[in-house]
Amino acid sequence: MDIIISNASDKPIYEQITAQMKNLILNGTLAEGAQLPSMRALANDLRISVITTKRAYADLEAQGFIETVQGKGSFVAGGNMELLREERLKHIEDLMARAVEEARSAGVAPGELHDMLDLLMED
Repeated sequence: MDIIISNASDKPIYEQITAQMKNLILNGTLAEGAQLPSMRALANDLRISVITTKRAYADLEAQGFIETVQGKGSFVAGGNMELLREERLKHIEDLMARAVEEARSAGVAPGELHDMLDLLMED
């Protein structure tokens, strides 16, 4: 599992871990039921505090992305692909809202914006 921590990021380390793990789950890299590294192992790999990985795992569990089984570890949650898809759609809507806001401030017509989106979707 490739998690990259950036000291230059304005996001706390636990949020960077959470966001990257969510993306790995949503894009299918981490499949339903896949076991995650232990908090201690991930902390060692990333050279960070176990407390930080614990916070990331707790956030992922609270959001329904992972399940933790006492004595066995943490696993990618199953049966909630629709919830995960909704999360992804919300993120896309947020990005599109920002793009629309930028387009309006730049005087881009709705038709032009549609054309841009169509071109981007073709790539």
